[in-house]
Amino acid sequence: MAYVLGIDIGTYESKGALVNETGKLLLSESVAHQLEIPQRGWAEHDAEHAWWHDFMHLSKAITQKAAAQYGIQPDEIKAVGVSSIAPAVVPVDSEGKPLRKAILYGVDTRSQKQVDECNEKIGVERIFQVGAQSLSAQSAGPKILWIRQEEPHVYERTAKFLCGSGYLVYKLTDEQVIDRYTAASYSPLLDIHQLKWSEEMAGAICELDKLPRLTWSHEIVGEVTKRAATQTGLAPGTKVIAGTADALSEAISVGAVNKGDLMLMYGSSTFFILAAPHLPRTQTLWANLHAVPGYHTITGGTATAGSLTRWFIDQCLSTAGQKGHGMTVDEAYTYAMKLAEQSPPGANGLLTLPYFSGERTPIHHAAAKGVFFGLSLHHTQSDMYRSILEGISFSIRHNMDEIRSMDVPIHRSIAVGGGVKNRLWLQSVSDICQLTQVIPEITLGASYGNAFLCALGLGWYRELTDMAQWVKIKEEVAPQKTHLPVYERHYELYHKLYQQTRNLMDELT
Repeated sequence: MAYVLGIDIGTYESKGALVNETGKLLLSESVAHQLEIPQRGWAEHDAEHAWWHDFMHLSKAITQKAAAQYGIQPDEIKAVGVSSIAPAVVPVDSEGKPLRKAILYGVDTRSQKQVDECNEKIGVERIFQVGAQSLSAQSAGPKILWIRQEEPHVYERTAKFLCGSGYLVYKLTDEQVIDRYTAASYSPLLDIHQLKWSEEMAGAICELDKLPRLTWSHEIVGEVTKRAATQTGLAPGTKVIAGTADALSEAISVGAVNKGDLMLMYGSSTFFILAAPHLPRTQTLWANLHAVPGYHTITGGTATAGSLTRWFIDQCLSTAGQKGHGMTVDEAYTYAMKLAEQSPPGANGLLTLPYFSGERTPIHHAAAKGVFFGLSLHHTQSDMYRSILEGISFSIRHNMDEIRSMDVPIHRSIAVGGGVKNRLWLQSVSDICQLTQVIPEITLGASYGNAFLCALGLGWYRELTDMAQWVKIKEEVAPQKTHLPVYERHYELYHKLYQQTRNLMDELT
């Protein structure tokens, strides 16, 4: 029997999975790290001490347990695949050393000035023609430009701008690559129609030679070096695939690969990927490629979700033991969900705009602010937490409405991610969006999807849709209509509240 290893680097933790040829999960491990917020609107990771540290920890832990529990030797692990939060930007020098901490995806909103500059200099329509995406806080191109303008000493020393998975691939193989799915979110730099870096777009941002080689996610791009083998416990010569963004691997992990399949990822942010029949035209969502040639996606995501529930728990339900609870983080989440269940649908008239770190799709508003609206002395922690869950659900509904307006069918919705444990949240999304969600037996996430991409790259499987052989559905969450009138009224107010406070949000810094 042969095996593959998948490792994913998330916003707050990293996960690893050892899987055999038939998709059986043998081992999984996780390790936590910190999201750094050095100032308002910034979000960073230390590529060496978070990403690479986590990879080494997980790889060593899994290879050691594989040997101890199953007698599996490192050379029986035939390939390793990685994914990470995306898009992230880490500039490295000629020796591959990070020159600054990595700037993260749309939760980092520092580059709005550069977004505006690119739109003015290149033209909104031209950017959209080349990359099929409008610029926003999610776009990595303006973040590279931010480094060039605000940290010229870093820019001048930069040999390559790498993404998260690309940095790990480099540490493993000495190869500097980026998969095309992730590269599309480096807008406006990728010509999504020609599948290559755009010399025209790069002229406004950075030199072409500072961008890594383009490849597909499942392609084998190198082998584990002797140095990396010593650091990770893997065997020298182990194949390494290009990898991709965590959200795409997450979609693959639950079999959301057939046209009309929608993956809803409940993580630190919510992210969705809909397998589309063609490259769609949309400026509110993101049209994109897929892990392999010939597939397309419609993607989008909120800026906060799990990070907002974690904020509430940290600030209002201190894990240090508020009111003598002495809770761990997991216990605090369980406690918070029980609290929320004490509040009725509609949270006793409390409404939340969940824009605590700006917002991504579909409003693309980096300066958007979080709002608790309707607070009174009558409200409790239960109401506040339920209102947060409903506010996130409204933001998901907003995205689903955009998809429906494009007349693109959603045949099946599959839920995945840490938030799947929160049944009240899942039910809230199903009720507010009137969407049935199915839950697979294995919801480990992107690390499991990475394992399948390895299997695809090794030739064990021929098509992306063969992932169906690995996925078994265990249950579904069906929408209820009982509370729909309350939710419809609150959803209407949700839109009005944002529209009537938008200008104030821009003024408040």
